[in-house]
Amino acid sequence: MKKLETILIGVDPVKLIGKIDLVIGNISSNSKNIAAEYLFVAIYGNNCDGHEFIDNAIEQGASTIVCEKLPDSLVKNITYIKVKSSRKSYAKICCNFFGNPSKKLKLIGVTGTNGKTTTVSLAHDLMLKMGYKSGLISTNTIKINNKNYKTDLTTPDSYDTNLYLRKMVDLGVNFCFMEVSSHSIHQDRINSLEFFLCVFTNITHDHLNYHGDFKSYLNTKKRLFDNLKNNQKSLVNIDDKNGVYMTQNTGSKIYTMSLKKPADFKLRVLENTLDGMKLKIDNVEIQTSLIGNFNAYNILSVSSIAKVLNLNEKNIYENLSLLKSPTGRFEIVTNKNITAIIDYAHTPDALLNILNTIHSININNLKVITVIGCGGGRDKDKRRKMGLIAVNNSSFSVFTSDNPRDEDPEKIIEDMISGIEKIQLKKVMIELDREIAIKLALSMLNEKCIILIAGKGHEKYQIIKSKKIEFNDLYVVKKSLKIAV
Repeated sequence: MKKLETILIGVDPVKLIGKIDLVIGNISSNSKNIAAEYLFVAIYGNNCDGHEFIDNAIEQGASTIVCEKLPDSLVKNITYIKVKSSRKSYAKICCNFFGNPSKKLKLIGVTGTNGKTTTVSLAHDLMLKMGYKSGLISTNTIKINNKNYKTDLTTPDSYDTNLYLRKMVDLGVNFCFMEVSSHSIHQDRINSLEFFLCVFTNITHDHLNYHGDFKSYLNTKKRLFDNLKNNQKSLVNIDDKNGVYMTQNTGSKIYTMSLKKPADFKLRVLENTLDGMKLKIDNVEIQTSLIGNFNAYNILSVSSIAKVLNLNEKNIYENLSLLKSPTGRFEIVTNKNITAIIDYAHTPDALLNILNTIHSININNLKVITVIGCGGGRDKDKRRKMGLIAVNNSSFSVFTSDNPRDEDPEKIIEDMISGIEKIQLKKVMIELDREIAIKLALSMLNEKCIILIAGKGHEKYQIIKSKKIEFNDLYVVKKSLKIAV
C-alpha cells in the first residue's frame, strides 16, 4: 500500500478533483482486476477504450481514477486525476508504486528485430555462471536467477515489469536483462524505467502492420536511445546500416561493436561448423556450441555488455564457451539420416540468415528442406519475401500454417507463393496442417538431409481463430523420429 501523493510524483495532472491524502492498495488498467482502495487508469487501447469502464471500476471499489477525459458525471468521494497521457502516467505510477526498482539494480534493455531473446537469455546465463544474481524479462519467460515466471509478451505491461523488478531488487539481483519491443516503446510501457545500458542488435522488415512503414518502425526503436541521458550507456551494432542512426540524438555514452569494422568491441569467426564455432575476441580464442554468424553477433553483444558492466574479462571468456542456445533457437535434433533444426526465424532477414548458416556448414552438400509458414493478422508484405527466400535457398519447401489467427490459412499461403515463378513451384508442397507438414518433410527423403522447421521455435501453441491450441515443433519432430521427448 502506498500514499496517493507518493505514487503521483512525476505525474503532471491537467486537472485534479478530490483528495490526494489517500492510501492506495493497488493499481490496474483493467477494471476487472479492481478492488477496494484501488487506483484505476483509463487507457485508450488498440481494441477498447478504458474510459468506458470507469463506472465499472468505481463499482468494483476504485477510489481514484486517472484518465485523459473526465466522465460527464463525477461520483462523490472519488478522486479524479486528468492527465495528458494515461499510458505515460500509468508507467510512472507503476514505477512509483513499486519504489522505482529499475534504479536499484542495473537494467539492460536490448532492442532490435532479431537476436533480442538470444542476447538477453545468454547474458542472463553468463551472469549466473559468473556468480552474479540475475533477472531476465524476455519473450519466453521472466526469470529471477533460475526461477521461471510465465509471460506471453516480449515486454510486459508496466505493472508486471515493475512488479518483477521489485522482486528482483528484494532478492538482491545485480543485473536484469530485458527485451524491449517496438510495441512497448510506442505504447510507453517502458516509460520511466531507468536503464543502465540499452543495446541495439539490428533492424529489418517486421511489424509493419502495426507501425505502418519501415521508417516509423525504425524511429520507434530509435526513441529508446533518444530518451537516454548522459549517465546512461548505449551499445550498438554498427554492421547494421542503421546502427549509427540509432544513437544520433542520444545523450548517453556510446559504445560500438562489429564483426566487420573498427569498433570498441570486435569479434572474429575462425571456424563455423555443425558442432559450433571457434571465435576470437581480443586475441582470446573461444570455442562455443552456438552455430552461425547470427549467433556470433549474439555472443559479441553478450561479451560487450559484460565489458560495459566492467566485469572481469578472464571470467567473461572462461564462461562464454559454456553458454547454450535458448530453446527453439537453432535447436538441432539428429537421427540417422536426418538433421532437423528448429528455429524461431519469422522475418525475411532471420530466415535468410538461418538458411545461409545452414549452407555455410553444409560441407557434404546435403539437400535442405524448409518447413515455413507466416502468421495471420501480421505484416502481409513479408509473406512474399519469405516464400521466395525459402524456395531460392532450399532443395524443397513445405508451406504450412503458423498462427493463422483470424485469417484464412489458404489466403496466407497464396501471399507466400505470389512471387514464386511457375517452374519453382515444383519445389513447393502445401500442407495447411503444421503437424502433417513437419511429418511430411521428415519422411520425404531416404538420403541424408537437413530439415529446417522455421517460425515458431520455442512456442508451445498454434493460434487458430482466437484459440491457443497446444502445439510444439520440437515435440512433433522428436515424436516422429522416435526420440524420447
